[in-house]
Amino acid sequence: MRDFATEVVETDVLILGGGMSGCGAAVEAAYWAKPLGLKVTLVDKAAIDRSGPVAMGLSAINTYMGLDGKVTQNPRAPERFVEYVTNDQCGMMRQDLVYDVARHVDSSVKHFDKWGLPIWKDEKGNYVKSGEWQVMIAGESYKILVAEAAKAAIGGLGDKGELMERIMITHLVKDDKDPNRIAGAVGFSVREDKFYVFKAKVTLALMGGAVHVFRPRSQGEAFGRSWMPPFVSGSVYALVLQAGGELTQMDNTFVPPRFKDSYGPVGTFFLLFKTPATNGLGESYIGAYPDELKKWAPYANAKPCPTPIRNYEMILCQREGKLPFIMHTEAVVERFKKEISDPKELKKKIKAYESEAWEDFLDMTIAGATNWAAHNVDPLEKPMELQLSDSVFIGSHACSCGSWTCGPDDLMPAEFKDAFPAQYNLMTTVKGLFTAGCGVGACAHKFSSGSHVQGRIAGKSVVKFVNDEKAYAPTISDATIAKYKETIFKPFVMYDTNKDFTTTPDVNPNYISPHNFLFRLQKIMGEYAGGWETLYGTTDKLLETGLWKMGLLGEDIEKLAAKDSHELMRAWESVHRYYVGEACARSRLARKESRWPGYYYKFDYLKLDETQKHFVNVKFDEAKNEWTILTRPMVSIL
Repeated sequence: MRDFATEVVETDVLILGGGMSGCGAAVEAAYWAKPLGLKVTLVDKAAIDRSGPVAMGLSAINTYMGLDGKVTQNPRAPERFVEYVTNDQCGMMRQDLVYDVARHVDSSVKHFDKWGLPIWKDEKGNYVKSGEWQVMIAGESYKILVAEAAKAAIGGLGDKGELMERIMITHLVKDDKDPNRIAGAVGFSVREDKFYVFKAKVTLALMGGAVHVFRPRSQGEAFGRSWMPPFVSGSVYALVLQAGGELTQMDNTFVPPRFKDSYGPVGTFFLLFKTPATNGLGESYIGAYPDELKKWAPYANAKPCPTPIRNYEMILCQREGKLPFIMHTEAVVERFKKEISDPKELKKKIKAYESEAWEDFLDMTIAGATNWAAHNVDPLEKPMELQLSDSVFIGSHACSCGSWTCGPDDLMPAEFKDAFPAQYNLMTTVKGLFTAGCGVGACAHKFSSGSHVQGRIAGKSVVKFVNDEKAYAPTISDATIAKYKETIFKPFVMYDTNKDFTTTPDVNPNYISPHNFLFRLQKIMGEYAGGWETLYGTTDKLLETGLWKMGLLGEDIEKLAAKDSHELMRAWESVHRYYVGEACARSRLARKESRWPGYYYKFDYLKLDETQKHFVNVKFDEAKNEWTILTRPMVSIL
């Protein structure tokens, strides 16, 4: 086996992840750390220019209040936003965390504008909105602009700032003197033969959500195609779990309705272009099942209709076999022809629609444009299929999975305070470990701007924590380092020792390859935990069987093998996904209702039960290999 040199990096603030929240954290932490002489280190598995779900770009900023006067000012916007998000998630939300994002998010949007992001503006200079909270952008380079600001902030610290890319973080490390405190992290370079040990006074885990825990719709030659980028592997959830932290709402995964096969965006077509969608018979599936939706009152009556309920209408339609779902892009042109009598004005309007439709994909999902081209489809003349996609874990979007975190002092209900070792905004239930963005649970609809601003909130919070704990010095012994190094590189040993036993390296009775491990995980999750294979349905018995099989799969973690650094990264990504999957299955088993039927539902509890209006949280004791389920109350602050 190759010899990986050990490199120890000491820092005050350790930021793990370079997505939107990581870049926001870097900007804010650097600002507050500089006068205190503190060192800030940002570590990313990729390169932060194209890291995270905004990697390909974006066509809209989905969370914006308009408090800066760029649109009609609504002084009650934060309260209205909290109401909207709570209704969208069928009554379950950490309203203190959502409100905190809402009251600060416009400041991040103003930063983006100042940094050069092309935000659509009307003749008066106001932002063009495509919904109550959305503003349109030309965002192909959105992430690059945000990353440039983060790089500048880190660079502005001189030798007190460090950006390290292409490093896979595999474990958080507890302090040798205090087992209830995080003292840093370990990982390895995917480009060099180096093993890294990061010793830090505070750690901010921002490694994004998770895709491919459930089996993706795209298989065979299309494997790897997904709505979220395939490199988000749930590291933030798995590492918080392994550190003893508490996760919440891990059963609440998002099922995105998207253009079939390309996973292209639908929001702009629905919201901006008012594009009609029908089932295969040309009927509207929206609003077609009022009697069934009565079971989810009052949330099914909310305006706008909650995302899980809209999805459930598609599921009910699919049960009747009325497929495929169609997005009638051509109907927009027909509507223009009826509304506009001036031929020149009509031609101008159609041209603008054509340009904006193509740009929507080219800004954020290029596969959507190539899918049109590959099928010889002109969206002005022919519609395209829609489909409910595979389940993903994205705590910043329209779902609520993530860590149970401390809220702001002025908003957090007293009922939540006992869970945290200290009262610092966005600290997890483990001392010295903070998170933001997709890492924060029960705080949906942050999207890109909300993730950025929550990263900034956390960036300020971690600097305050370090400054308040000046006497603390992280302790990670040489013996601890040696143990982690042996664990991390064990897949190399497994491969080198056993690879010659068979003529096909991927198939070997003495080890399992990372992708075969992943396929087994996806099969269990899809068939037993409510994936698209069962039309998102499950039962207690299915979940119990799935968890039994998960236990067998978990034993194979010790048998993972890797032939090179890339496969080693895939091996640890598979391990992280495994823990995310088990947390999800255990949470779904614990919840005895179907609160979000368009995300998953239980055949044995196919109803909303307001007596169960509580958060289902999960913890894991790694030393004992024991899982604990507990509940936290839903407390409204409005």
